[in-house]
Amino acid sequence: MNGIDQNATRRADFAVVGGGLVGRLVAWQLAGAGHRVELFERGDALGTQSAAWVAAAMLAPLAEAASAEPLVVGLGAASLEQWPRLIAQLPEPVFFQRNGTLVVWHGADRAEAPLFERRLRANSPADLLDGGFVKLAGAQLTQAEPALGARFAQGWLLPNEGQLDNRQALGALAAGLAARGVRTHWNTPVDATPESTRDARWIIDCRGLGGKPAWPALRGIRGEVARVHAPGIGLSRPVRLLHPRYPLYIAPKENDLYVIGATEVEGEDMSPVSVRSALELLSAAFAVHPGFGEARILELNSHCRPTLPDHRPAIVWDGARTVRVNGLYRHGFMIAPEVADSACRVAEALISGDVANADTFGDFRRAARWPELLHDGHAQRTAAAALSH
Repeated sequence: MNGIDQNATRRADFAVVGGGLVGRLVAWQLAGAGHRVELFERGDALGTQSAAWVAAAMLAPLAEAASAEPLVVGLGAASLEQWPRLIAQLPEPVFFQRNGTLVVWHGADRAEAPLFERRLRANSPADLLDGGFVKLAGAQLTQAEPALGARFAQGWLLPNEGQLDNRQALGALAAGLAARGVRTHWNTPVDATPESTRDARWIIDCRGLGGKPAWPALRGIRGEVARVHAPGIGLSRPVRLLHPRYPLYIAPKENDLYVIGATEVEGEDMSPVSVRSALELLSAAFAVHPGFGEARILELNSHCRPTLPDHRPAIVWDGARTVRVNGLYRHGFMIAPEVADSACRVAEALISGDVANADTFGDFRRAARWPELLHDGHAQRTAAAALSH
């Protein structure tokens, strides 16, 4: 009518601010449920400015249980089951593999193995451990991962774990947003009080560290990875190397691409990878398989993962129009489907009126699958103000 796009002038139900992994999943899911959604992202459609661009995208809840608490392990186990269904609905292919994780260690570091096992068992539910944690020795290890030969005497196979290609997933989600009619605003910075989202009925804030002005408890944990091309090695699954100072992971992707990572550094330093980190990463990879000595370095990359003081993800409703989703730490791809699904359930309850105040939010939280994720920000501020007087 008179050349005006009527869809463009209709008020959005949701403005999703932040188009990293979780923001894309939330916007895509809400649009799939029939809502009008806009997404605002300071970076590009590829996701090159997001922490998800640098991730290894290992879906390894049992392996992560050695350092993650039961909530994160549970979210990871549930998300691992979700990923194949999500990928099947996307308009572009995403490499997904569920061939397990192999954990190994050098003889000099054998003291790390029982410590790793104790922590893993302490934080894992029985159903995840049942058939999911297999001890290997000698020929069993060689048979499980022939590419490693006889370099390791012992190890564990976690056969139910998986991985995917992080960059393919980001690209496929961008295509999925377009296919579901989401109005995307790439390369569009949005500050703590986003004027451009005021017309939307509800705001879902998924900005990661970009959300720190509204969530001061957030901090960055720096991670550094190498991406290398290494034909002829032929690892069939991610390998984790236990080490007292820099536990290493090597995740094989398609076409002889490997993502190698280890480092975790407190601080929000976005500078390039240090020489020390590069040497440690590549030397440890070479110790796992000497074939990495002939690999070609495609990238040395770093980013900071948004983290809350308890290392747990959180979804906070401010008591008004905004839901904040943050704190996925180093577990982004592993837990994102369940976190995004929980955020969408809060959004649906708000738009339906099932959540309208602190009491109804409390009822909703108690009935939720992951109540520990959900927080009433308005109630928390009110309680804090009362205590301060």
